[in-house]
Amino acid sequence: MLRGNMNLEEYFARTGYNGSLEKQDLETLTDIFQHHIRAVPFENLSIHCGEKITLELEHVYNKIVRKKRGGWCMENNQLLGWVLKCLGYDASFLGAYVFSPHQNTYATIMTHLLVKVVIDGKAYIVDAGFGVSYQMWQPMELVSGKDQPQAPGVFRFTEKNAIWYLEKMRRKQYIPNQNFSSSDLLEKKECRKVYMFSLEPRTVEDFRFQCTYLQTSPDSLFTKKSICTLQTTDGFRALIGWTLTETTYNYKENMDLVEFVTLEDEEVEKTLKEKFNITLERKLVPINVKGFYTI
Repeated sequence: MLRGNMNLEEYFARTGYNGSLEKQDLETLTDIFQHHIRAVPFENLSIHCGEKITLELEHVYNKIVRKKRGGWCMENNQLLGWVLKCLGYDASFLGAYVFSPHQNTYATIMTHLLVKVVIDGKAYIVDAGFGVSYQMWQPMELVSGKDQPQAPGVFRFTEKNAIWYLEKMRRKQYIPNQNFSSSDLLEKKECRKVYMFSLEPRTVEDFRFQCTYLQTSPDSLFTKKSICTLQTTDGFRALIGWTLTETTYNYKENMDLVEFVTLEDEEVEKTLKEKFNITLERKLVPINVKGFYTI
């Protein structure tokens, strides 16, 4: 599984994980996963600074591990899947159709890559590539109809006719800056559909077309918005266009704190470095077309 000059030690140095690797159990998986989502941003900045996103694993590894960048699901979850397979986990890829609140329907194109891991006969979904408040913090047991509370909120899978649906229930939101209380970035519904998927095994090859489409089509969310989000120990932060949000989960009982700041052009680069530990090689052109994306 080790390729060329890719190695696990360098990956773990990137994520800061220094725990045991001896057991392929749920506890170790959770720890590795949480280190990944708190070190590696979910971001599409390449699209907005003239870089092409490719799916070659060595390229993904170099981008995330050596250049200390982030990536979208096809990059984050592909790298995480490789790591887990190297460690001896029973890991495989699945493909999902993301729900669009703007259109109130699931996408017709399978654009989301996620990881399934089987431990002691139990299947779990591990997804390090969704970002914002829909980013799970723990592997989710693949069981239908069971509430699975986590720090971001309550997640739940529902299975119907061999199709699995993920949804999330959020807390109330406290927004100190009332200028942003009606921001289109804010999720208005307390229960939100996230994506649907089947258990048909997928390969990275199944996402070649989608990878090109998402970074070139004028209809793609990712060409309409420059996005960088990172999970923290108590919430997440996101830079969408020029808007920086910092969310603290359970700031008060059943309430999340959501703080908004609008940045000037000259503040964007500094904020990426200070808040996300990202230094870009090319000039970023921020963009935030209204609608289409919520935190």
